[in-house]
Amino acid sequence: MNSFIATINAVLHTAKGKLQEEKGATMVEYGIMVAFIAVVVMAAVIILGPKVADLFTSVSAAL
Repeated sequence: MNSFIATINAVLHTAKGKLQEEKGATMVEYGIMVAFIAVVVMAAVIILGPKVADLFTSVSAAL
């Protein structure tokens, strides 16, 4: 019976360690995704910014 408890204890300890390691990996993955989204948004603003400014200028002039 003691060997069974020791085995269960070892399995739970190993699982706990793996879960804690995955939390760090998940955080890194989310950080990479946020950085990628930020780069895409900045690229969109740089590309579309002058066009939107021209659009507002033309609408303002028409009024």
